[in-house]
Amino acid sequence: MSKKAKLSAFILIIAPVIALLFVVVSVRYGAKEISAKEIWDSVFHFDENNIDHQIIRISRLPRVIGAMLIGVFLAVSGALMQGITHNYLASPSIMGVSDGSVFLVTVCMVFMPDSGSVSLIAISMIGSACGAGIVFGLAWLIPRGMTPARLAILGTVIGTFLGGLSQTLASYFQVSLGVSLWYNARLHQLDPELIRIAIPFALVGLVLAAAVSGSVTAVSLGDDVAAGLGVRTKLVKGLAMLAVVILTGVSVALVGKIAFVGLIIPHIARMFAGADYRWIIPLSGVLGGLFLPLCDLLSRFVNYPFETPVGVVTALFGVPFFLYLIRTRGDGKNA
Repeated sequence: MSKKAKLSAFILIIAPVIALLFVVVSVRYGAKEISAKEIWDSVFHFDENNIDHQIIRISRLPRVIGAMLIGVFLAVSGALMQGITHNYLASPSIMGVSDGSVFLVTVCMVFMPDSGSVSLIAISMIGSACGAGIVFGLAWLIPRGMTPARLAILGTVIGTFLGGLSQTLASYFQVSLGVSLWYNARLHQLDPELIRIAIPFALVGLVLAAAVSGSVTAVSLGDDVAAGLGVRTKLVKGLAMLAVVILTGVSVALVGKIAFVGLIIPHIARMFAGADYRWIIPLSGVLGGLFLPLCDLLSRFVNYPFETPVGVVTALFGVPFFLYLIRTRGDGKNA
């Protein structure tokens, strides 16, 4: 086993301990501090008449678990996109995937307000597919449209356009308050029942990601190289994008759009794991599952006792990282 593989394995082994620490800290601290004893009692001696127990069970525990899951989903999606497109700027939030989900969710809220949770998740996934299809379709038509910088610009333009349409629909049909959830990523409003419904869908996406991880390594080296190794590049890319659509759609359905997780984390994972996507994808998932809860914790104390939207915190990390990539990597392709 190589040094990078050993380091990746070590991170995967210690990650559950760090995750448990995040759970405890996230449950304990917020606008109201809850003692460790109350946390213990809420788990093993739950009292439905105890307000602290209700806060833990209904709000804070689903919040941190949801943040971890969404971090996993977005980071894995970003790793897959960067691998199959050879594009170091690829991520669901930049390439229009998340914006497509938000747009179709808005349409659903306007014209099908009584849609159930399963319908919402399905519509969100369809929106992810539509957003990605529009961006990559236009990029294919434009000269050198698939280069990283141009694809990022195109994704940003299409995302802004879809966002504008969503806001216009929401304002015209007076559902702005409900739609704002999908733009501000309010983790504190995460529905525990929706998490349970979403998990089976997400598992399908994660299984697909794991299944194609070895082939994505070959595809990331170039289509010609992958074809020479006997990899069916179109099938691999199709399955990988299906995984991205599922995982991003589930994430948006749960809490709305969260930017930059899928951009930052795969690059950090690649620093540890090297070029092998059999390590990059699981490591991205683990690091994403730790990064988003960390951002959520920071969001509670940036303007204490008021909460800052978690998207603002991820942007504080993501925007400088994005500019760093543009400065250091230029317009070349590399994933």
